[in-house]
Amino acid sequence: MLKRTHNCGQLRIEDVDKKIVLAGWVKSYRDHGGLVFIDLRDREGITQLVFNPETQPKAHELARTARDEWVIAAEGTVKPRGEGLENPKLLTGQIEIVVSELEVLNVSKTPPFEMENAEKTNEEIRLTSRYIDLRRPQMQQKMKVRHQVTKIVRDYFDKLGFWEIETPMLAKSTPEGARDFLVPSRLVKNAFYALPQSPQLFKQILMVSGVDKYFQIVRCFRDEDPRADRQAEFTQIDVEASFVDCDDIITVHEKMIAEIWKKILNVDISVPIRRMTYKDAINDYGIDRPDLRFDMKLKDISDIAADSDFKVFASIVKKGGIVKGLCATGGGDKYSRSDIEKTMTAFVADYGAKGLAWLKVKAEDGKIILASSIAKFFKPEQLEEIAKRFDAKDGDLLLFVADIPSTVNKALAPLRCRLGRELNLYEEGVFEFVWVVDFPLFEWNENEKRYDSLHHPFTSPTIEDTEKLDTDPANINSQAYDLVVNGSEVGGGSIRIHNSKIQRKVFKILNISDEQATQQFGFFLKALEYGAPPHGGIAFGLDRLIMLLTGTENIRDVIAFPKTQRGQCLMSNAPSLVDPKQLEELNLRTQKHSHQIEKKNGDKK
Repeated sequence: MLKRTHNCGQLRIEDVDKKIVLAGWVKSYRDHGGLVFIDLRDREGITQLVFNPETQPKAHELARTARDEWVIAAEGTVKPRGEGLENPKLLTGQIEIVVSELEVLNVSKTPPFEMENAEKTNEEIRLTSRYIDLRRPQMQQKMKVRHQVTKIVRDYFDKLGFWEIETPMLAKSTPEGARDFLVPSRLVKNAFYALPQSPQLFKQILMVSGVDKYFQIVRCFRDEDPRADRQAEFTQIDVEASFVDCDDIITVHEKMIAEIWKKILNVDISVPIRRMTYKDAINDYGIDRPDLRFDMKLKDISDIAADSDFKVFASIVKKGGIVKGLCATGGGDKYSRSDIEKTMTAFVADYGAKGLAWLKVKAEDGKIILASSIAKFFKPEQLEEIAKRFDAKDGDLLLFVADIPSTVNKALAPLRCRLGRELNLYEEGVFEFVWVVDFPLFEWNENEKRYDSLHHPFTSPTIEDTEKLDTDPANINSQAYDLVVNGSEVGGGSIRIHNSKIQRKVFKILNISDEQATQQFGFFLKALEYGAPPHGGIAFGLDRLIMLLTGTENIRDVIAFPKTQRGQCLMSNAPSLVDPKQLEELNLRTQKHSHQIEKKNGDKK
């Protein structure tokens, strides 16, 4: 076999007259009746091969049989391309290889889709033949960026004295907000391991163990329905450190992010990254992960609405609800009444809003006029105040939702992001980072009439609010922080509870009894009783970071072997049935379902 000397993206004009050997896949084949041209591809690039029937008839004859995706090796000499024949789109576009010897290493069936038009191919076809899909330069670039980011992270933390330590993949099932993937034990009958949703408890125990600084690039699992930016199987950059506060964690990790963006994209991220309180994020943007690439803050007009003749608004405010809105720059000129009352109203209805009120902004004789069917229910001075509050200008569109605060924010936040895209209010390729801080420790679960953790139950309250655990849990702030970029949460963490008594109090507020706490977290609570240091940490979603860095909105594009939205690997056909003998060894029995029942359940999902 010919032994490769260079890769297909390596040779340049200065390499002319070198004798080389390339190996790779046939990207394309062109037979001009005399000369044969093959574009040879590997992960590093593309090089053009030339076969001349007069000087190398044997290699030329073999080249005429080659087809797309065949694996070949070619020995030859680097030559400059003829004048006017250079390809500026290729790094190797000034040269070509005049081949003296060709070896076919393997043939290929016709691929199930055209590599050049893969983006237009049904994703299921691409995932079924993932080994073909991953050959595409676009996909290989994403895999390369993923490798580069993990190397940057490892080097960064190594310089700071962090140790990379692996935590167990087979662990105890503990409730963390999503369903666990369970693994039956063969040796302990009727018992199960759980695949980790995160290494949370183990990394905290590492702090109790005196490790001081830990990190891990770790696989995590959550048995929940996959989405465009979420997979049941995902990867975290997981970090924990002792004797730190919020500022310490934030400072270390914003510098890490800045280094990644600089080395991967050559983009300078200014540090320190700005911070925003949770309260301001909710008030101004309706969500704790605001997209700050454009302005369009939400404004509360409940005081004006309460005193208006618009009974829909006034009655909601009287019942304790609120009226908030946003000003869509240029939206009055872009959107028709039908657009607003059908498309946009249906959009916010999906988020629980019962309606969408609107006012178009026009300038007449130097004055701002607000017009729509609801304008008549407001006094002139009230309309003037509304326009002033939103800084409304000619051609703008004001949109309002009235309901309980959570519903209003839940509806307006995605509407704001949609309008930002449709009105081109920001440039692609711009990154706006913000740390969201000062989260509440708990949020009230109205359906179950109890408190939930806003982050997780191991998050520490602020020192000054710790005493409120016994008296006023609704008004406790936590020592938590999330890093948000362009409306996507890419990392989140907190200072942890390191006192077992405080941890038990938090469990009680979360309706976890002492008995349940001991059963589920007993090993962890016991560890806290043996000199646990103050500690805190953070976890970044590696997959989401790679999505941002490579400009894709589909998480499956940045994972080598992802699952579908039904949690399936189409290439390997997992999950699959197993041999009954395996089930018997595990003391398990499966229920039989007809295909129709399975399909019906799948449709419901």
